[in-house]
Amino acid sequence: MKNLITSFMILASVVALSSCNKNSSSTPNITKPATSPSGQSAPTSELKNIVEIASEDSRFSTLVAAVVAADLQGVLAGEGPYTVLAPTNDAFAKLPAGTVEALLKPENKATLQNILLYHVLAGSIEAKTVISLSGQSVKTASGQDIKIKFVDGKVFINDSQVIITDIKAKNGIIHVIDSVLLPPPQKDIVETAVAAGEFKTLAAALGAAGLVDTLKGPGPFTVFAPTDAAFAKLPEGTVDALLKDIPSLTNILVYHVAAGDLSASNLIEQKMVVTLQGKSVEVRSENGMIYLNNSLVIGKPVQASNGIIYVIDTVLLP
Repeated sequence: MKNLITSFMILASVVALSSCNKNSSSTPNITKPATSPSGQSAPTSELKNIVEIASEDSRFSTLVAAVVAADLQGVLAGEGPYTVLAPTNDAFAKLPAGTVEALLKPENKATLQNILLYHVLAGSIEAKTVISLSGQSVKTASGQDIKIKFVDGKVFINDSQVIITDIKAKNGIIHVIDSVLLPPPQKDIVETAVAAGEFKTLAAALGAAGLVDTLKGPGPFTVFAPTDAAFAKLPEGTVDALLKDIPSLTNILVYHVAAGDLSASNLIEQKMVVTLQGKSVEVRSENGMIYLNNSLVIGKPVQASNGIIYVIDTVLLP
């Protein structure tokens, strides 16, 4: 269950698409839905879930490996319903050499989760409804939009073509696509923090310590970001004093940064996370909340292009 916390929080925020019931007389020039040996669609009670269907089809072995590495198999085997845009092995093979191997590494789990959730929609959306959404943007489980196009009898999701439709599952439906969908570029950690507007003190501290360029680098990093309110909890005059004491300020700031792109489930499993400062931060989960030492993680983690940000309500002190 720990592994599902982050994913279900994200999925719960997806805008339901069940209200999109427009009819279309057009039929896409793509493979027909899978049927039972008798030629009729199998009853729902006889269907397998999305993960089971993908696991038993050799065309999706890379996708299944990615789902397992991202700890999303429990979600996609859950009640749903979900619509999954499933890239084949050939689709993953189109990515630059080494990309898949890198994404499967534990330190890149959060990035992989974001990519896979970009292939998931809320609800069970059949091909005819997908066609009716041509020209529209639809929100995915990652919170980012995909664009649907119906051109010359073919359906495209962004620039990926749908090649098989309406594979019915017990908990949703699968449409097969010929290219992996990549979420639009995100802002880096510093840009994300600045845009949020509640990290002015942190931004000033990073600038004074000369750490801005580091956190704009490739990373990936996991940053525990104290809000302005968190810094305001410190004794009066502390922040001003630290801005004049760069070694002490730097020591505190790097205690808020860990190497890698650590998902919430990663944090909870590790219990202790070694920071760039050299000392560890204790991680514990209580009543569905995550604490870092005695600081509460506020809301959901925020994915950036070079890592992940956890908003915290108290400055961590080594």
